[in-house]
Amino acid sequence: MANKEKRIEELEREMEVPDFWNRSDAQNAMKELSVLKDARDTYAALVRGYEDIETLLEMGYEENDPDLIPEIQSALDEFKKTFDGITIRTLLSEEYDKDNAILKLNAGAGGTESCDWAGMLYRMYTRWAERKGYSVEVLDYLDGEEAGIKSVTFQVNGENAYGYLKSEKGVHRLVRISPFNAQGKRQTSFVSLDVMPDIEEDLDIDINEDDLRIDTYRSSGAGGQHINKTSSAVRITHIPTGTVVQCQNERSQHSNKDKAMQMLKAKLYLLKKEANAEKLSDIRGEVKEIAWGNQIRSYVLQPYTLVKDHRTNAENGNTGAVLDGDIDLFINEYLKWNSKNSPSD
Repeated sequence: MANKEKRIEELEREMEVPDFWNRSDAQNAMKELSVLKDARDTYAALVRGYEDIETLLEMGYEENDPDLIPEIQSALDEFKKTFDGITIRTLLSEEYDKDNAILKLNAGAGGTESCDWAGMLYRMYTRWAERKGYSVEVLDYLDGEEAGIKSVTFQVNGENAYGYLKSEKGVHRLVRISPFNAQGKRQTSFVSLDVMPDIEEDLDIDINEDDLRIDTYRSSGAGGQHINKTSSAVRITHIPTGTVVQCQNERSQHSNKDKAMQMLKAKLYLLKKEANAEKLSDIRGEVKEIAWGNQIRSYVLQPYTLVKDHRTNAENGNTGAVLDGDIDLFINEYLKWNSKNSPSD
């Protein structure tokens, strides 16, 4: 913590220099300062919590007052929550964990059911982002023919967004009584989620223009309120790998192409970085068939209620809370599981 305090002081001194905001790295320095202060304040809160618990325990012994037990338990719960949060942050040490995250949901087998399920998952992740204080920016959106979302690409902006959300990459399975089936039969639906970091620096990736197919199309946002309606949307297909990226959020075709190329470079960089086919398929979640047997998590609403992650065995019977964005249990358990199962350098 002493090193963090020293670095905070250094950054604050730098910001007092008159031409600081003319520096190209000014925003990065501000971001670093914010992260350091947050870590310092969290640690200070942990120390205070520990001291408060000690004081309450001493009072309880001295006064032999059972009425203090609920207060002590509440203080212990809060301390554990803060401590667990710090522990999880220590697991976010991979190269791009601190970056913003780009997520792409694709409805799979199940038609209208799966499109509706994609809409439910999109809401779940946006609700989670709101709880974290993150912002969400839609990059590409395609409505389902009858309901829900056929596909959506969106960016979650906030510290460690990719580090947390990389745990969600894969196929998500829903079991429920179909609201679109008059016979009230139980229906199984699948949606795939691909997650990648928003890598801002210019990556040294050589892309042959002949390997690209670039298509333009008319933007079509949800309800038409946040996407312009000109033919400025851009889809880029990298033919050798089958990687597809698209963007329609920017105001011009040129800007959409730049954003799509940035996304493509990031995906190809990650593909190149991974040495074997198993890791490669983990990065490109969409290469797996969006159907039975490939799911990372199941959300069962009937005949019982349970959300279960098939990698970590983490479970939560409160499906309503999970679908409202309460997914930290699954994220945290994945990070712990991943740290134990990742190959050592």
